[in-house]
Amino acid sequence: MATGTSDAPPGTQEPQGKGRKAVGSQRRSWRHLLGILGPGLVTGAADDDPSGIATYSQTGAQFGYGQLWTALWMLPLVIGVQEACGRIGNITSKGLARNIKDRYSLHTLRLLVVLLAAANVINIGADIGAIGAGAALIIHIPASVLMVVFTAVILALEVAVSYRRYARYLKWLTVSLLAYPITAFLVHEPWLTILRATFIPHIEFSAAFFYVILAVIGTTISPYMFFWQTSQEVEENTGRTRRSLRDLRTDNAIGMFFSQATTWFIIIVAATVLHGGGVTTIHTAADAARALEPLVKTFPHSGEIAQGLFALGIVSLGMLAIPVLAGSTSYALSEARGKKEGLDLKPKQGRYFYGVITGSMLIGLCLNFIGVNPIRFLVFAAVFNGVAAVPLIWIINRIAADRGTMGEARSGRLSRTVLALTFIGMAASVLAMIVSYLKG
Repeated sequence: MATGTSDAPPGTQEPQGKGRKAVGSQRRSWRHLLGILGPGLVTGAADDDPSGIATYSQTGAQFGYGQLWTALWMLPLVIGVQEACGRIGNITSKGLARNIKDRYSLHTLRLLVVLLAAANVINIGADIGAIGAGAALIIHIPASVLMVVFTAVILALEVAVSYRRYARYLKWLTVSLLAYPITAFLVHEPWLTILRATFIPHIEFSAAFFYVILAVIGTTISPYMFFWQTSQEVEENTGRTRRSLRDLRTDNAIGMFFSQATTWFIIIVAATVLHGGGVTTIHTAADAARALEPLVKTFPHSGEIAQGLFALGIVSLGMLAIPVLAGSTSYALSEARGKKEGLDLKPKQGRYFYGVITGSMLIGLCLNFIGVNPIRFLVFAAVFNGVAAVPLIWIINRIAADRGTMGEARSGRLSRTVLALTFIGMAASVLAMIVSYLKG
């Protein structure tokens, strides 16, 4: 007989309550995760800039799967270096240049800042050239004109609009990079060969091999990322409670993981499509875009669609990375000279800061009018970054491990070991490249 009471035993509704609590807890966890993503995620996204895409495409085209292992083996190294940089900014509330200035001589700081500025300006120039060449694939306007237009747009956005605001939207454009993993799963891949090449390092004792591998390392572990993430962690804590090191490490690890996963897929696709198709040297943006043609081969004009996807990735990532490059240069120079710094400053408040950003972009733009091949320019920029990063990593390791500077947050044994291995590995790559070239 039906009654107004339930025949169910007492407490049977509790699991539903627990279920609602579990769902609510999961939602809060996701909101918290999305809320802590910031400097680490942006730095990771900027790491796959046009220089990175060109370099990874070139190594896949030239050496097949031979350098695929770098994506996995560099993951703990880039996480370790960037975590140390972020921790320095979080604990000291100072950028990397100011920490170097406090610990070392002004001459040391000037030398490192000159190296950083040179590497960044070369990289900015290469990325501007890549944006122009990439956009020219789908917009029938000379690449030189597009370079000037995009430089003006990026500069206006960085000075007039909060970087956080427009980076929030540009980050969504980076989904164009999903074209690479999708392509990898659409074409026939020798997955056992790929897995073996991922875990087992392959070395060729030739100048060309070490030149490209240094470019891969240099575009992954780059000086501008060190200065940028340190300063962004300082700004992240401005006017609010200092965020926890746990949140910082989570943000950093996620950003670097997605950066290296993207690297892995770009090399795979370039190796399978380009190297497998007999293309071993990339001369133009159109050559690099051919790696995506299998994704759209079922459509008419598949080459044009592939070029459109490639152009979208190059332009969006370039517009995300160039402000990071110019900003890291300005942070370093401003801190070295005791000037106000920060992307939240109004133009009148930060004349020097924004002046350096403007100068960096204009010099980088001018480098594109000296007749340099854009793709070779991108790879050279990555090599220069690899050389400049070596002394900086040694100094970052010393600062992060110093009890007087970092207190209880100083580096533990694992962090010190990872940074030491990164320094040794990058220094060895530079020396190997030099020796190989001297031997001819």
